[in-house]
Amino acid sequence: MALETAALSPENAITTDAVVIGAGPVGLFQVFQLGLQGIQTQVVDALPHVGGQCVELYADKPIYDIPGIRACTGLELAERLQTQAAPFKPSYHLGQQVQTMQRLPDGELLLGTTAGTWLRSKSVILAAGVGAFVPRALKLDGAEQLTAQGQLHYHPSQRNIGALAQGQQVVVLGGDEAAVAAALACVGQAASVTLVHRRDVFTGPDALLAQMAALRSAGQLQVVAGQSAALQQSADGSLQALEVSLPDGGTQALPANLLLAYLGISPKLGPVADWGLALERKQLPVDTARFATAEPGIYAVGDINHYPGKRKLILCGFHEATLAAFAVAEQLQGQPPMLQYTSSSSHLHALLGVPHPGD
Repeated sequence: MALETAALSPENAITTDAVVIGAGPVGLFQVFQLGLQGIQTQVVDALPHVGGQCVELYADKPIYDIPGIRACTGLELAERLQTQAAPFKPSYHLGQQVQTMQRLPDGELLLGTTAGTWLRSKSVILAAGVGAFVPRALKLDGAEQLTAQGQLHYHPSQRNIGALAQGQQVVVLGGDEAAVAAALACVGQAASVTLVHRRDVFTGPDALLAQMAALRSAGQLQVVAGQSAALQQSADGSLQALEVSLPDGGTQALPANLLLAYLGISPKLGPVADWGLALERKQLPVDTARFATAEPGIYAVGDINHYPGKRKLILCGFHEATLAAFAVAEQLQGQPPMLQYTSSSSHLHALLGVPHPGD
């Protein structure tokens, strides 16, 4: 199999030299390494924030095997990597998934996302881990419309919750640490906050659960044990209430004009499986000199690739991203790039926006 050929590129397609699919730690470091080669990138991720699996699953848990850092959380690592890549001004297309990838007649690659973004690129680096981390959707009539209207958000970043909740009647769905933390972040910002979970049992650090209990006792946080049953919307589609099925067989309508859903996430290979790329057990075989796939101009780094001796570690992904960046630079320039060091190269210092010794 091979990539399908597209007849034309849409007029509104963003033209770039490289697209990185996946904004987890390896994808962010890929942006940095491409930047050192003078290659600007467009980054696409299905989640509404950078950090990938690290932020979704290990946001507050310590990681101990990152070189030079004794310990940092998943969120801290993502923030450090995003800051490191910032001098190269990457463009992020978050909350959308690459749905199609086709080969144009001139050999370039045309990518279309679920948000209607079109990207035309000479190279694509897949850093999508085990696939796109897709939030589990609320399976109620009207949910898609509420998402489009901005009244239903899946796994929003903690840093955005306060602004979203301002003055709203907020219902948070979920029982894990992220859901509890989101509900607590809304208290003091929202007009009302209700946390809904199928059981009156929640997971999280003791301090977080103690804070939840205190706010609950003070009447600042309502907790309802039940299952989401229906959305009550006005004639124009605006959310008015969430109807919940209670354990005793009754129902309760919770006034709401903002839903924050933490129903879990699941990694899905998704459209990658339909692009015609050679796959082995849902992974992309690569050569370990360039981390290129069998398709010209397409590379794979991190957990999505496979080769003899592969180890699914972040630091291994950093190594892969470095060699992939050199390979992309060679592809674009027609010759291997010169090896330069960030400790001494005036060219790299200029790219990074830092003073060069002696200037």
